[in-house]
Amino acid sequence: MLVSIGLGVVFVLGIAFTAYMLIVSWGGAYWIHTTAVAVVMCGLALLRERGRSWTAAAGVAVTAVAVGVSLAGDLPQEPSPTAALALAVLVGSSLRTLRVLPAVAIAAGGVAVTAFAWVCGPTGVTSMATLLVLGGLIAGPSLRAFALVRRSGAPSPPLGRPEQ
Repeated sequence: MLVSIGLGVVFVLGIAFTAYMLIVSWGGAYWIHTTAVAVVMCGLALLRERGRSWTAAAGVAVTAVAVGVSLAGDLPQEPSPTAALALAVLVGSSLRTLRVLPAVAIAAGGVAVTAFAWVCGPTGVTSMATLLVLGGLIAGPSLRAFALVRRSGAPSPPLGRPEQ
């Protein structure tokens, strides 16, 4: 629960900062599209415990549509850093908990959406999105492997004392 609260705080701050920066740099109503996408993506990431497969699949789909709309409508590039963080959380969470086939499908979708974002060319936003999704691709299986080691019957060390 504390992880979700912390993640929610990071999401709110990221959305607000991104909206502010878009208002200052792009002007007009360009910030609305990016903010709406980030709010939906962050909501899905925070709801991931209720349905890992549908929230992750919906996150990949929302990101794909957002990238397409931003390309077609000359809008700020998607996924924004906050939306990319939410996508990384969804991909990593699915790799950590879902069966292999759905997890691989969602990971492939996350990679495909990130590759699709590179159509606009190399930018800081695209590079950040790539690094975040890569982090999810690494963290998810790592946490899954760590959980398997703990469930294997190996005793946990007592608090405060290292294993011998």
